[in-house]
Amino acid sequence: MRCIPANADMRVEVATSLSALQALEPDYEQVLRSTGNTLPFALHEWHMAWCRQFLESSRRIRTEPMIHAARNAEGRCVAIVPLILTRRTVGPVQFGTLDLLGADPAITEIRTSLIEPGYEAPAIRAIRRKVADVRSIDWLNWGVLSDAHVGALSSCAQLKFQQPLLDYVLDLPSSWEEFNSKLKRNIHESIRRCYNSLKRDGLTCELRVAQEPGAVKEALERFFALHAMRAELQGAAVHRNHFANARSQLFLHEVCAKLAARGMVRIFQLAIRGEIVALRIGFVIGDSLYLYYSGFDPRWSKYSVMTTTVVETVKYAIGQRLKTINLSPSKDISKTRWGPREIALTQAVQISPSPLSRLAFAGFQRVKSGRPLPSWICKLLPVTRRSWD
Repeated sequence: MRCIPANADMRVEVATSLSALQALEPDYEQVLRSTGNTLPFALHEWHMAWCRQFLESSRRIRTEPMIHAARNAEGRCVAIVPLILTRRTVGPVQFGTLDLLGADPAITEIRTSLIEPGYEAPAIRAIRRKVADVRSIDWLNWGVLSDAHVGALSSCAQLKFQQPLLDYVLDLPSSWEEFNSKLKRNIHESIRRCYNSLKRDGLTCELRVAQEPGAVKEALERFFALHAMRAELQGAAVHRNHFANARSQLFLHEVCAKLAARGMVRIFQLAIRGEIVALRIGFVIGDSLYLYYSGFDPRWSKYSVMTTTVVETVKYAIGQRLKTINLSPSKDISKTRWGPREIALTQAVQISPSPLSRLAFAGFQRVKSGRPLPSWICKLLPVTRRSWD
């Protein structure tokens, strides 16, 4: 990998409209190839659908895209930092923030920039100079950062590191037998019970994989129903219904339609007696499968249908000669039981040096955690202009 000097000539364009973002599609493809991206959340289709469905414009909050594309001296796009500018009014408090695209109710699970290896330092420096033109910004959330990205930012900005985001990735061998042989005894027993419980009751299961646009559209409607059933299940681990509102459902329909047309969607559906009882959405990016949200019918829970769905999905991925399965972030037994690699993803925020900005950030974090904003903070945060540098 070549390392480009930090002072290399770079030009930065900022897309602030949907039409400008659409025009960046070829540049996205260029940078996605150079970075070896395996995340659906970094794709151009994801960003377009997100902006169409989740941008806000109200009295209390207004958001607009500021997608930064950095080009080298030859004009080739080498970095895309998909920022969203947000202006908020909370009581007497007004503040502005820049966040990586995907500040949504847990729909965009990993938010990251795309930077061609070797270009981290010059691209970040050039983008930071552009960001400095945006007035009254209290903080910039850089999202997930690679080690090279952290090094480039640390040389020109003071970062506040957040709790690492834990991601779980399975490395796939060439056969299910080899994969199965490395599993721990408890998961072996769990898998055996899944299939034996069906057999005792004279039942068999079948994995159906929806990937054509029409089949994906139909399967998504089943997903919304089963995802809601899982969320409503009492006496089990709490699972929120992330697609309870129409806007979230429209988003998923739009992004899956676009990606299904490119052959990148797989909806894994477990059928028993012809009925879909469990499913999980997956995205095939390169040689990796990203497993997204799931759902199941609680009436079939005694057969551990979600475990069976994962087993059949792993078999499918191995059969397709994929190299990895990303089980998605957040630590829980449903992921760690399969023996994945735990990857701690670095997250960082850059806060304006203004005391008012730092106070605003602390207050915002408090509100995000579900705690009310103390009245004394509101009094100390009058409407004010705050500089970034």
